[in-house]
Amino acid sequence: MSDTRRNALIWGAGALAAVAGAALGWRRWAPQAPVSGASAELWASVFRSPEGVDMPMKQLAGRPLLLNFWATWCPPCVEEMPMISNFFDANRRGVNVLGLAIDQPPAVQRFLKQTPVTYPIAMAGAAGLGLAKSLGNQGGGLPYSVFFDQNGAQMYAKVGKLSELDLADWLSKVA
Repeated sequence: MSDTRRNALIWGAGALAAVAGAALGWRRWAPQAPVSGASAELWASVFRSPEGVDMPMKQLAGRPLLLNFWATWCPPCVEEMPMISNFFDANRRGVNVLGLAIDQPPAVQRFLKQTPVTYPIAMAGAAGLGLAKSLGNQGGGLPYSVFFDQNGAQMYAKVGKLSELDLADWLSKVA
């Protein structure tokens, strides 16, 4: 076998392995369909603010909702928070936003003093990962964002950092 042919076979096998790996990674990290009843469980939930105030989800019913799972130790979570704040400020009459922290209250309180946001934050703690999983985040990655329509039905989900285009596209589908 010639060196040229051998190199072509090696590169071809490498490219095939890369494509297969990317496909498996996408399948693992791409949002899946929510578990049956997960949305109803979410809307029946009561979370607490970092200061300990009850935040019933039913108070957010009737308008589209952006639900963002995040943590203080997650760099992409922290990077997207100012954009989410701007989105909330621009749409606060028509859209609800809730950040669910997968963290401990003292860490979130310290973080929010240094990096304030305009949208409400609630504590989900470690149990929040189970909730995120039931809402389609099988890989458990953060940040994880879920967008619900005004009837409380889950419409969109994304693992990873949001973009302004994501938010504009999602919002255009409910407006």
